[in-house]
Amino acid sequence: MRILHIISSGGMYGAEAVILNMSRMLNASGHASMLGVFANSANPNLQLHEAAKREGIESHLIPCSGQVDRGVGGRIWDLVVETGADVVHAHGYKADIYGYLALRGRGVGLVSTCHNWLNDGLLVAFYGVADRLVLRGFDGVVAVSEEVRQTLVRSGVKAEKVRLIRNGIDLRPFDQAEPVLRREEGLAKRLLVGIVGRLSVEKGMDIFLRAAAEVVKEVPEAAFVIAGDGPEREPLEAMVDSLQLRDCVTLLGRREDMPGIYASMDVLVSASRKEGLPMTILEGMASCRPWVATAVGAVPTVVRDGETGVLVASGDVSGLAAAVVSLLRDKERRLALGGAGRRLVEQEFSAQRMTEDYLSLYEAVLGKAKPGLGGGR
Repeated sequence: MRILHIISSGGMYGAEAVILNMSRMLNASGHASMLGVFANSANPNLQLHEAAKREGIESHLIPCSGQVDRGVGGRIWDLVVETGADVVHAHGYKADIYGYLALRGRGVGLVSTCHNWLNDGLLVAFYGVADRLVLRGFDGVVAVSEEVRQTLVRSGVKAEKVRLIRNGIDLRPFDQAEPVLRREEGLAKRLLVGIVGRLSVEKGMDIFLRAAAEVVKEVPEAAFVIAGDGPEREPLEAMVDSLQLRDCVTLLGRREDMPGIYASMDVLVSASRKEGLPMTILEGMASCRPWVATAVGAVPTVVRDGETGVLVASGDVSGLAAAVVSLLRDKERRLALGGAGRRLVEQEFSAQRMTEDYLSLYEAVLGKAKPGLGGGR
């Protein structure tokens, strides 16, 4: 089977990790997984394209100029012809909308994964509404959490078209990873608390910093690490100074050595205001690290309170700080929670299980699709 993933990528985040994990598994099992990455004129983020090429995964660029580019549909269709794709798998509203307009009625299986909708601002909220409208015309739609599944059905996507497929990860990169931050001056002997993700409002990095200001009063040897980049970097840098945390907070920016970053941490934090099922949480669990997380979206399905981590209410700065302090003071509990998290990921959230679920969906979609281009049909 030949699968073409299309995405307008803003960096190496959850959806991108899903695509790479799935592509590795599909290609290793005799299928062909290929990428079509939008090369946006306003923000040409090509990290996913470059990462795929480094791994030997076939990847193509889809030029896109401005907010509306009437030529994108034709470029997607040309790419489908060139690659002989049986299924086009779209990720995100831009890929969904352009993919639907390009391929409806063409006899190619059309699938989308809905990782989440942020709805921050009127324009993004409008895109979310438009996305849910076009998804009604897809052959199959994947929700990564029950919350997303319910949103899709309420918006008019037929329930029988929607499958709940939880994200999965390749565990191998996290086995025996070196704790790279322990080599850096000032961090070697500190208790490290980390947060990983895009520097954007919904990820709650500001909540993390306010909690850090409380934690350091109780545990002066604690240090805090933020891994990721995004539009909120400057405000967060200013917040570090205003909270007088410059001596204990490090903003790492984007890193390519994430297994080593996770391995360096004593406690990991997810302070999100809104989430689906974050890949970062699964990756941290694969690294045997305990989590303190806000109970939003599908997070409680993996951060199970008292079993694999500690849950707190969204926006509860003091509750978040207290949970972090408690774990920093109890190494035995950290090890127990981290070990339980690793076992959970092995049992329920492997990339192999995720890929098998997607293959089942692709096969069902191809059974419904009209005869078309596909070379493996």
